[in-house]
Amino acid sequence: MNRGIENLSINGFKSMKKIDNLELRDLNVIIGANGAGKSNFIQVFHMLSAMVQKSFSRYINLKGGSDNFLYNGPKETSSIQIELNFISTGHGFNSYKVKLTPTVSEGFLVEEYRRFGNNSWWTYGPASTESRISDMQGEKSAVFPDYPGVGFYIYDSISNWVVYHFHDTSSLAPMRRSEIIEDNKRLRGNASNIAPFLLELKTNYKAKYDEIVNSIRLVMPFFDDFLLDVTTNEERKVKLSWKQKGSDFPMQPYHLSDGSIRFICLATALLQPNPPSTIVIDEPELGLHPAAIAILSELLQAAAEKTQVIVATQSPQLIDHFNIDDIIVMSREDGASTMKRLDPEAFSVWLEDYSVGELWTKNVIEGGPVNE
Repeated sequence: MNRGIENLSINGFKSMKKIDNLELRDLNVIIGANGAGKSNFIQVFHMLSAMVQKSFSRYINLKGGSDNFLYNGPKETSSIQIELNFISTGHGFNSYKVKLTPTVSEGFLVEEYRRFGNNSWWTYGPASTESRISDMQGEKSAVFPDYPGVGFYIYDSISNWVVYHFHDTSSLAPMRRSEIIEDNKRLRGNASNIAPFLLELKTNYKAKYDEIVNSIRLVMPFFDDFLLDVTTNEERKVKLSWKQKGSDFPMQPYHLSDGSIRFICLATALLQPNPPSTIVIDEPELGLHPAAIAILSELLQAAAEKTQVIVATQSPQLIDHFNIDDIIVMSREDGASTMKRLDPEAFSVWLEDYSVGELWTKNVIEGGPVNE
């Protein structure tokens, strides 16, 4: 299993004209103003995940076609290039590079390369006989199953990424609805299968399940436990039923507030026993009380001890809980997104009197709106 991304470069993708060799560590907290490009950065992970999941064509079409992904459109940007360097335990560097060139049908011609170690040469395409270079007419992208070679480690890492997005907590949100009990192997990005996933943990990972419940009680002191009752009809389903302390009345998912159910999803994602190779979360602080944000920061730091964590946030309260060298500032310069990891020495004097969040609020850490 890869230990995450060591560094990456992104050229020509949406607002990112040129991001070179951005270092990623175990914990990466990305901050920036509205429109700086944080969501675009997260979309890189969505897109590459779609490639290995054989849903690349659908993803590109749903997002408006190839032209919508090119920095300032096809007249200015002829192709998108993304390069990822991984570190695998006992295997040195594994590198992956993809070039996406728009076609007349508003699809992409996909060209993939990979490299092992510090070699200067790149291998074109996968070593498998199933060469997967094509435009969007078929799903033929980014599958490297040549175990135990470099392709396997690249595929193993990317296919295990999960981008968690718990923004939809409406009454009809998937996380509030029933799901079949068999959908319990991996927590989905929108937590649509959180009930069967928690039931699996309660059955086979009781210590980890108890840890999740105890974290939820810190934010919701009235919370007792999940019920997770399974229906008895032919298609056995389970939903996020629960009970309060001092009551045996079965509470339903719609009884949970938006912030409460969002925190339940976050705690489950960050405390799961077998986490993804990289966890990406966009604005996890939405709807949370400051006390819950403090607990969330502890969960993020604990998760980063087991896997790579990338978080995009606009919350000064959240970044207050991290070291300054955990922070990557995303801003705009001459119409393009830039990304820079902060140097602790540059802020050592300031940090004697101010927190990281206060430095960002005061624009000592530059990351606010920029006039262009």
